[in-house]
Amino acid sequence: MKIQNKKILVTGAAGFIGSNLVEDLLLHNNEVIGLDNLSTGFLHNLTASLENPQFKFIQGDIRDLATCNEACMGVDIVLHQAALGSVPRSLEDPIATNEVNITGFLNMLVAARDAEVDRFVYASSSSTYGDSTHQPKEEGIIGNPLSPYAVTKRVNELYAEVFAKNYNLETIGLRYFNVYGKHQSPNGAYAAVIPKFVDLLLKHESPMINGDGSFSRDFTYIDNVIQMIHLAATTENKEALGQVFNTAVGDRTTLLELTELLKEHLGEYDEKIRQIPIIHGPNRAGDIPHSLASIEKAKKLLNYNPSHQLNEGLKEAMVWYWNENQKV
Repeated sequence: MKIQNKKILVTGAAGFIGSNLVEDLLLHNNEVIGLDNLSTGFLHNLTASLENPQFKFIQGDIRDLATCNEACMGVDIVLHQAALGSVPRSLEDPIATNEVNITGFLNMLVAARDAEVDRFVYASSSSTYGDSTHQPKEEGIIGNPLSPYAVTKRVNELYAEVFAKNYNLETIGLRYFNVYGKHQSPNGAYAAVIPKFVDLLLKHESPMINGDGSFSRDFTYIDNVIQMIHLAATTENKEALGQVFNTAVGDRTTLLELTELLKEHLGEYDEKIRQIPIIHGPNRAGDIPHSLASIEKAKKLLNYNPSHQLNEGLKEAMVWYWNENQKV
């Protein structure tokens, strides 16, 4: 099922996931409102969407309740993507992470409740699994959080559950696992591993892996995330409401394997990239060794079947990165 002919609010609309989501929603005849304070998002991610009369952009902050109330007026569905991401950032500045990810999230829940929106779908994170060694990660089995960021995402889930029970607000949380794809920036200290490594390889520089490269992740292409958002926003399965779902492909890849795949795909455009050596650095604080999602719950309750496995997703993503690189 696709979200169609609805009025949708996307918070964090100028960010990586938010901007891809806005583009997709506009393709399905929705009226879309985008909210972003542009602290980590970029207006250029919305260049095409801003030309669409069905899209309205509000530059504002979710830490301001009045802004949240304004953005929610007349909205059918809220797709909440706004957050201060990054485990390292949260370790350096836990107060800012808390203000955006918890206070801002609560503001959005209250605004959505008061505006009587039909459904509130929000971004959670695989970081909520914390120190749990259980593999694959199942939604009902979590450990202790390993970072302030993880704490904030777990609190989001608890708040959403409470609002679902007490205010009849339909909520669904999506625990994202290492999302990658177009519009993901390689710049800044907190850039995700794929865009950062791609940027280095395109410059013929060696990517540095934290640790020996054996740590593994369930890398998830942006199209799979959008697929899950559509399913969560449109499902009529009452059993799915008030729940959280892993948003992944159910397969894991080590950082060494990932880097070799990036070299292989980019080598199709530039043969020299295949020969670039990999270097290693120390393990990063707050990082979990392995992350593999069970997607059985999403399959059962949301009829989720990932459209892209890692190799397919990387192939599409590398086309975008190469084309962007040629513009510079």
